[in-house]
Amino acid sequence: MKEVCLLTEQGNNDRTIAEFQNIDEETVAQLIDMEEVLEAVEDVFVEYSKGEARMPPKIYLELPEFNGDFRAMPALASGYAGIKWVNVHPDNKEIGLPGVMAKVILSRPETGENLACLGGTHLTDYRTGAAGGIAAKYLAQENSKTLGLVGLGDQAKTQLLAISAIFDLETVKLYDVDQTAITNFKEEFSHLSLDLKKATLRETVASDIVSTVTPVREPIVEANWINEGTHINAMGADAEGKQEIESALFEQENVKVVVDDIEQAAHSGEINVPLAEGVITREKVSYNLPEVVAGEIPVRKEGDITVFDSTGLAIQDIAVAKVVYEKYIASANC
Repeated sequence: MKEVCLLTEQGNNDRTIAEFQNIDEETVAQLIDMEEVLEAVEDVFVEYSKGEARMPPKIYLELPEFNGDFRAMPALASGYAGIKWVNVHPDNKEIGLPGVMAKVILSRPETGENLACLGGTHLTDYRTGAAGGIAAKYLAQENSKTLGLVGLGDQAKTQLLAISAIFDLETVKLYDVDQTAITNFKEEFSHLSLDLKKATLRETVASDIVSTVTPVREPIVEANWINEGTHINAMGADAEGKQEIESALFEQENVKVVVDDIEQAAHSGEINVPLAEGVITREKVSYNLPEVVAGEIPVRKEGDITVFDSTGLAIQDIAVAKVVYEKYIASANC
């Protein structure tokens, strides 16, 4: 890595420390690139599967009185240590604030030097989109042409960016309870050579690939709506008791479940409710995504439905923060 902006440590002329960089959201937005994020996330999944990255469980600070929470997510990955501090407050849209806001602190593991604080909101959106893209790459049918997006917030946008970078999509079906969100989404992505179609919820999930990205607490997707061969990125459930997909889907023999991390998924992912209800056991989980990526395990058989239960991993945040930080340092004029 190119070293710039060095300060001499007082009392030790043989030692320098890197100047702490504050990389704000606007700068992150300018530097972040989905192609690079996809590569970083795929690489760190392999790193994690080999035991070369470490990540303790995500810590939750529940705030039910504010219908929100904070999460602390530390990790060692891609040559850096770091932690993300992120909130989830779905009611923020009513006062004009993002429902998810985050900061990532990046440190040098060899010495403990803090290198940078990065705006983590765009970073979170992009690494989440990339996880959905990588999951679809390994789990969806190779000739997938249609994508259904359920919920059209910021993370749905990066689902589209990631999946369209991997698949030769033709049609994207759009569903949101807010009709303005559909109009705005179509306008924002009108430059893409895709058929962006408003659809009912049932029509939307009748797609080759489906990404559900909503804050709902009760299931909205019925099991019998899902066609054989569909791949689902279940991205919305991120706290205990939250669920987007009817539990009955997971009872089906042809449904293969892949998680990013079984402990997080069991606590707060899409499978947390079916597990708590006794509808399924942990044996229903076929694999975790890092081992699928590392081993190219053939999860799918003809007619199978695959579900990726995404809870978000701190290793993803650190891997993407590394990319942004190093681009920033390389271009800085200090």
